[in-house]
Amino acid sequence: MSTISNRPRFNWFHPIIIVTCGCLVIFIGFGTRSTMGIFLVPITEEYEWGRSIFAFAAAIQNIVWGFSQPLFGAIADRYGSGRVILVGGICYVAGLSLMVVASTPLGFYIANGALIGFGLSGTTFAVVLAVIARAVPESKRSMALGIGSAAGSLGQFVLVPAGNSFVVQYGWSSTIFLLACMLALAIPLSYLLSGKQEVSGPEQTLKAALSEAAGHSGYVYLTAGFFVCGFQVTFIGIHLPAYLTDIGLSSSVGAWALSLVGLFNLVGTLLAGYLGNRFLKKNILSVIYFGRAVAIAIFVLVPPSVASALIFACSMGILWLATIPLTSGIVGQVFGSRYLGTLFGFVFLSHQIGSFLGVWMGGVLFDVTQSYEVVWWVCAGLGVMAAVLHLPINEDPIKRAVQAAH
Repeated sequence: MSTISNRPRFNWFHPIIIVTCGCLVIFIGFGTRSTMGIFLVPITEEYEWGRSIFAFAAAIQNIVWGFSQPLFGAIADRYGSGRVILVGGICYVAGLSLMVVASTPLGFYIANGALIGFGLSGTTFAVVLAVIARAVPESKRSMALGIGSAAGSLGQFVLVPAGNSFVVQYGWSSTIFLLACMLALAIPLSYLLSGKQEVSGPEQTLKAALSEAAGHSGYVYLTAGFFVCGFQVTFIGIHLPAYLTDIGLSSSVGAWALSLVGLFNLVGTLLAGYLGNRFLKKNILSVIYFGRAVAIAIFVLVPPSVASALIFACSMGILWLATIPLTSGIVGQVFGSRYLGTLFGFVFLSHQIGSFLGVWMGGVLFDVTQSYEVVWWVCAGLGVMAAVLHLPINEDPIKRAVQAAH
């Protein structure tokens, strides 16, 4: 005689499971992307390329990432994030694998540029944070977004120094192959992020949501501010190790500087998520951008040393990805979570246009002037501009008219 167990089935789509899996995907995806700066010198030296070639590949990566992000976000909003993460993981692994054998600039542009750009669209913040935002109550959303963003910082802290050690001992190509193997773990994790969470609120078409956001001044200011964020962090993330080598420091200092950025950003993103539940997010964003401008100016003006490099890394780390939970939090707070993946995807597109210009300008101006000084000062000036842009943003949820039934 058989008995039916009354024991409840395990819920694989519990919010804790979704947040944990989302953090793992961001850890792997963004952590791997953060290692790209340590490959600039060994790859360009082996193939006898100028730094502008590596920088242009990174610029293509960022612009592809940016333009594909709204599309991936819209697909995730409609069909669930799992399919997007699956496709992104496959593209990412393919791009890393092709980097190992891409010995020409064109091949490198396709591998490190286009394929990894598509991969990042499916395995990093916009798509994964949207599914996390829908999975947790609004009262805990800002903190959950901070935890998700902090996972990227943890990936940067762990993988950059580990990757640099592998490059020194085994070479850059073996290191990239190992990163590709690790990235493959994102593919099975996509299943646990496959659910399209139901969201409450009035029905709204995607076209109406985009029109509504485009007419909201705060959304426009957020989009402009995120351009500055992309310009700053991508220039620093790609060119800082090479800059530190140029001023006479060892390659390990550059790797540890990027690692410290990731470590201290764990504090910064979690603190931003915590403060975002209690204070106006726009004011915190203004402080972050102004703080970046001050940190960059001091770093450029003081005599170069190991101490100044590591102190700069720590200060920038506090301010690094702290913009992400606050920016995505404002978008969700003002417009709701129904089209969060799409709306944040367009804000992120602006971020990636800034990333394209920052990383490419860094490489081109270095090849022309043999110096990064001009770009450092552009970064500082843009930080001041972004701090001012965020002040007039209205964070109040938008009020939509409800059509009466006939």
